[in-house]
Amino acid sequence: MDEQHNADTETGPSLVRPYSLTSGRTKPAVELALEALIQVLPDPENRNWDLGDIEATIVALCAQSPSLAEIAARVGVPIGVARVLVADLVEAGHLRILATLQADASDSERRELIERVLGGLRQI
Repeated sequence: MDEQHNADTETGPSLVRPYSLTSGRTKPAVELALEALIQVLPDPENRNWDLGDIEATIVALCAQSPSLAEIAARVGVPIGVARVLVADLVEAGHLRILATLQADASDSERRELIERVLGGLRQI
């Protein structure tokens, strides 16, 4: 038990409640599917880069175009919190959402998406 306590104090368990990261908001400003791939936008000169730690981490992760699910897992926040944070970054012009499947997508398109998401989750 002492070893677990020491491990927690060394790594510094997060004292921030997830809802405080979103100011209590639960609805994202932009609809985001769990499998949506997120990509960082090129750096325009006039963009305001005053980001908090978690936002900067998300922007850095999006250089690899991860899914929303991957972002939540890598950052260590619930999917709802990740949805709100990513939507905020999309609205601020830092990120963009890559096209997800439409209702009329073929079986091969669906299979490819599932394989990409599973591959990304395995990398975590």
